[in-house]
Amino acid sequence: MMKKVVLCPNPYKDKDLEVTLEARSLLIQAGFEVDISPEFLGDEGINLPEKLEYKELDEALEDAVLVVSLGGDGTIMHTARRMVGHRVPIIGVNLGSVGFLSELDRSDIGRLVTAAQGNFTPSPRMMLKVELVRKGEVVFSSYALNDATVHGVMQIVHVIACGDGRRILEFNGDGIVISSPTGSTAYSMSAGGPLVEPTVENIILTPICPHALLARSCVLAPDRVVTIELSRLRSKAMLSVDGVDVAIEEGDTVRVKKSGYQTMLAHVGSKSFYDIVFEKLGDTK
Repeated sequence: MMKKVVLCPNPYKDKDLEVTLEARSLLIQAGFEVDISPEFLGDEGINLPEKLEYKELDEALEDAVLVVSLGGDGTIMHTARRMVGHRVPIIGVNLGSVGFLSELDRSDIGRLVTAAQGNFTPSPRMMLKVELVRKGEVVFSSYALNDATVHGVMQIVHVIACGDGRRILEFNGDGIVISSPTGSTAYSMSAGGPLVEPTVENIILTPICPHALLARSCVLAPDRVVTIELSRLRSKAMLSVDGVDVAIEEGDTVRVKKSGYQTMLAHVGSKSFYDIVFEKLGDTK
């Protein structure tokens, strides 16, 4: 029985699926069955080659040994949400800019065959479950590989952050980032949060531009249930979960905890987490 690989391209990054077709050809030549399940398939303005057959991801994942995300870190995060509940490993081909999560660049695309043959190191990543609670009811629920951000829109907000019902942070500022270890190199780091090795399990709270000297980033145990409330709202505020936005109203509670699901990334290189961080940020050790 032929082993199957699923390609999940971002058509905005991979125009005319040029890189996807190259990857597909390499994998077929190596003896793999290949399914294509594009991201953002329902969006207007996406033109895909008509000669190809496309499948919904749930169908394509059946018996798959590897998923290839072609785009950037945002594409991997979108793919990870679509794959919640599946244990198929993901490897990313970076067609974007920084790409902390993407294992390969376009010039490395030949290494997809190596990964599909099972020659990779599994890198399990904790995910967050994020809920927006309004008047006692969950009105929005999603999963995050990187982070959830609560922030004002053109206003300073009063943030109250609790863990298991006990107050941890309270401050005025632009908002707060609730991050997984994988997301520690994203918005959390830009806001002054710590670098955390991505395969550990913690929840990281990082204030955004706080108007308080003692409002500092905190690293919490993974079993904490974090709640975020905003008060004194004068206009709109937002919850952003790996780039998916939803409006917050006065009195809402954002609830974040460790998800029961993981994302499994495939690591084929010899570089460490710190090697990648220094390389991507343009620093030297």
